[in-house]
Amino acid sequence: MKKDILIVEDEEKLRNTISDYLTLNGYTTLQAADGMEALHLLESSRERIGLVILDLMLPYLNGFELLRKIRAEGEVPVLVLTAKSSEDDQLRAFSMGADDYLLKPFLLSVLKAHMEALLRRVYNKGKRREYGRLVLEEEAHKVYLDEKCLELTPREYEVLNFLTMNEGLVLSRDRILDEVWGIDYHGTDRAVDTIIKQLRLKMKQAGSYISTIYGTGYRFEVTENEDHQG
Repeated sequence: MKKDILIVEDEEKLRNTISDYLTLNGYTTLQAADGMEALHLLESSRERIGLVILDLMLPYLNGFELLRKIRAEGEVPVLVLTAKSSEDDQLRAFSMGADDYLLKPFLLSVLKAHMEALLRRVYNKGKRREYGRLVLEEEAHKVYLDEKCLELTPREYEVLNFLTMNEGLVLSRDRILDEVWGIDYHGTDRAVDTIIKQLRLKMKQAGSYISTIYGTGYRFEVTENEDHQG
């Protein structure tokens, strides 16, 4: 997995804080204070950059314009980090190719969790992934519990795959619906609850890996004790 993270943020203190935190967690970073500087780094260091953390309100070349140029040149994942909280801004960013959207103010640990979930989604596709007692083989669309293959429906597999690729993150029912059922789905979010209930039954004790976050959605997380037991 590529480790170099490009931080595009015009506020110097925040940019340095993010960079220092990621460096402490084993990443190397590049920094840009405006859109034009970021564009230059993307052109000169394209092979080094594994992910872009992008503010939208930037001097010279704003974040939307930069995002358009990034997508015209390649598929490097982009995590938008911004104070622009309107639904229109979020929809615009996603329609232009953003991979994730996180609002300021934020916790550094939450930023790291979003970033690592995005890196897993992009760079671990097709690989065998282990989560405690579970093993997912993405290319084969198979899930194993204690080495025994589970009989999952395609929808159950898709939901579990999406949860695991976002391990540790709280995912709303609406986000799961959009990702798995598609944005044109017109049913209710109870469909998500039904699939989660079925997954927990089939996963037996490992069903505890899926936590209900009341009023919000679900989170997939293997506890340390469970992980060691697996």
